[in-house]
Order: sequence, then structure tokens, then C-alpha cells
Amino acid sequence: MQPLARCLIAAALAFAPFAWAQAWPVKPIRVIVNLLPGAGPDVIARIYAPKLAEVLGQPVVVENRVGAAGNVGLEVVARSAPDGYTLLNSAGNAIVVNPHLYKSNVDVARDLDPVVPLARISANLVVRPSVPVHSVAELIAHVRANPGKLNFGTGGSGSTSHVAAEMLLRAAKIQATHVPYSGNPSMLAAMLGGQIDFAFEPGGAMPHIKSGKLRLLAVAGATRSPFYPDTPTMAEAGVDVNTSIVNGVFAPAGTPHEIVTRLNREIGRIMQSAEMRTALAAISSELVTASPEEFAAMMRRDRERFGAMVRETNIRVD
Repeated sequence: MQPLARCLIAAALAFAPFAWAQAWPVKPIRVIVNLLPGAGPDVIARIYAPKLAEVLGQPVVVENRVGAAGNVGLEVVARSAPDGYTLLNSAGNAIVVNPHLYKSNVDVARDLDPVVPLARISANLVVRPSVPVHSVAELIAHVRANPGKLNFGTGGSGSTSHVAAEMLLRAAKIQATHVPYSGNPSMLAAMLGGQIDFAFEPGGAMPHIKSGKLRLLAVAGATRSPFYPDTPTMAEAGVDVNTSIVNGVFAPAGTPHEIVTRLNREIGRIMQSAEMRTALAAISSELVTASPEEFAAMMRRDRERFGAMVRETNIRVD
């Protein structure tokens, strides 16, 4: 949508915000997920969408629009009318990492309004059981003793799993081969198939860690994970890598505040349910609650934090 048209719509809505908010919604709502089906944010969206539909009295349709590390779906929403009928359910990396890596016509700070956070995810450093290490220190020593022989998988160049791995390699002054995949589910499948040696995996590995198919060494978060309380953070293990990130829901900039506030309230309430907490726990994700303004502040801080990490590791994307 052209900037002038967006401004005219936003201006028109501003003249009657209460009437608009009371009338909304009068037609189905689209939730765009900018990741492949089966990814964590997609799973969560497909659980809360029907519950949100019940509350709002209109269908809530989840639609996957993938490509360009999440930028395709992001741009679809950013260019949509700011009327509350098109939302973005996104992993945090498209919002806080991509701006430092990709050229885009969308400025996430300008063109998207944060609506509600959903979950915080911290990547788990895991290795194949055949890799003879049981700690971060042992992994570093093993990689150093076998320069260029080990590889690490990621959910794609520039993903948070990539940033975390590059931070580890840089801090430890070691070398390993990067093997990018088209999303974290593909990377996890490759690791279970014995194709990669280690990875920073953001949540889906939990059942495989419990079954012994993968070995957990550390968590790349600011604090220990409630799901693995006996596992150290990367900082506790001697390498300060923190790529915890918040996933959430966004709307086109200019969406009426009353609609944003209602969505924040209703989705936030749904996320508090036992079913949603169980779904989050299954992917090692912690519930996050915040107002739209608090969520926006989180995103600003995380963009600055990840910008510094991208510059430090000199990550580039093709």
C-alpha cells in the first residue's frame, strides 16, 4: 500500500476511533506467519487463533508467507491497511536481527506496531551423542583440536542460531563449518540424522534431549532455563552468549489504539491458559506478558543488542 493511502486510512480512522473499535471486527482476520509450518511461532499461532476467533466472533485464519528469512511475510503485513484485519505472528529475529542484515523497503520500527509478546526463546547448545564432549569447555577443546573438521547447523544465515554460533566461535577463537538450513525444523532433522555436529537449537529439541538423542551443554540466555534448571547458561560455562529473543504479534503501523489494546488483552489472556503454557513448554519457551508500549521497548532494546552482535561477528548474508 502506498504511504499516502496508508496515511489517509489512518487519518480517517482517527476521526472515529471509538465507533471503529466498537464495530471491529466485522470480517475474518488474517494472521500471517512468516515461517514454515511446524516452526514454533506457527504452532503457537494455530493454537491461539481458534480461541481468538471465539472471543472476537469472526474467523481468524493463519496463513504462512515465507521467504527472505521472514521478510516476505513481514512486508505483506507492513503494506496492509492498518484496520486490524491483517496481523503478523513473527519470530523475533525478523524484527530485531534482519534489519541489520537485509536491505528492505520496510522499516520495522516505522511500519509495524507491536501488539503483544508471546514467548521468550533461548537457544540450547546441543551436540550429537557421538561427539565426545559433555560441557562447553570440552566442546571448545574438541573443536580446537580438530580445526575445520566439525560443523554446526543453523536455521539459516543470519538466524539467531547462526548469531549464537558465530559468537561462540569468535569468543573461543575456534573454527567450524557453517551449514545453514531452511529453518530450524530442517536443521534439527539434519542433526538427528547425524549430518551436523552441534547447533544452537531454539526449542524443538526438548524431546530429543530427554530421550538422549541429543546432548544439551548450555543455554544461550541471560538466566538458566526453567526447563533445564541444572544446565548452565553460556556465560556460566565461560562464554557470554545470550541470544534470547521474544516472539510476538504485530500490526501495520497506524492500527487504531483501541484495536491494538483489545488484541493485546485478548491474546494475552489466551496465552495464560494451561493449554498455551503446555504448548510453550513443549518448545522450551517462556510466556511473556507486556503492554504494547512495553513490548515496543523490548523490541528496541533487542534490535540494539543484536545489531551489536551482528557487527561484532561480521555476519553477512548472500
